[in-house]
Amino acid sequence: MTIDMATPGMERLAEKSSPLEKIGTGFMFTEGPVWHRQERVLRFSDIPANQIKQWSQAAGVTTYRDPSAKSNGMTYDRQGRLVVCEHAGRRVSRTEADGSLTTLAIMFEGKRLNSPNDVVCKSDGAIYFSDPEYGIVMDHVGMRMPKELAFQGVFRISPDGKKLDCVARDFTKPNGLAFSPDEKTLYVDDTEKMHIRAFDVKGDGTLANSRVFATLAGDGTGRPDGMKVDSLGNVYCTGPGGVHVLAPDGKLVGRITTPASCANLAWGEDDWKTLFLTVSDSVYRLRMKVAGVAVGKG
Repeated sequence: MTIDMATPGMERLAEKSSPLEKIGTGFMFTEGPVWHRQERVLRFSDIPANQIKQWSQAAGVTTYRDPSAKSNGMTYDRQGRLVVCEHAGRRVSRTEADGSLTTLAIMFEGKRLNSPNDVVCKSDGAIYFSDPEYGIVMDHVGMRMPKELAFQGVFRISPDGKKLDCVARDFTKPNGLAFSPDEKTLYVDDTEKMHIRAFDVKGDGTLANSRVFATLAGDGTGRPDGMKVDSLGNVYCTGPGGVHVLAPDGKLVGRITTPASCANLAWGEDDWKTLFLTVSDSVYRLRMKVAGVAVGKG
């Protein structure tokens, strides 16, 4: 692992010599990491294994959920409940306090969703998720099923959970999502087009002013997939060679190179200055100088 300092600004974010520590390996394909601040545990998906795994400093790696409906992206809502994108279930689910699962989204205008992929929760309780077709066209990360929607889009579940709206439908393969720290901007990457788009978030939760925020290029394997934002507004997106770090204006700040293709990432630990990376069959952590945007219950 190396940290490429594309600009002096990267020195504010990370030490060039920071070690990339492997905390788990031997999985099939890791994705969807999320940190639980009260339990001090990282949960992540092993999609082909149909499991949600978890890691803690005390216990190492254990299994949290089996089967997982080939879960992918996960987050916590403002009540601390786990929200999961299920490829095989073709839905977004929520884990209640008693362990039961509640379906938050599964149908849109009378048709089944494709395969919800990544998810973020806004401070007002609204949930946004991407819905590409990966999980219904590839057995490895889902199961082959007929496609019902004519598009692959981004959806919003209202704060009361009663309404599902499509807020963007002109994507080829929508994937990772992240809000800016002030939640006025939503970033969504398009894996197929190798770029990140930015949207203004309006007062009613709809999106406006779509524009290309950045196009990712470079050596190495990997494509735009998982994405997170730090407390300074820098955007961290997986891409060729590892994780590309972009300033709020979209310019490249630097790149965290990884041993194999990195699919996703998450901030965590007590100070939110640890970056967890799901890289092929392994999970790593990297200490940073700046904190990420926290998720879940405060």
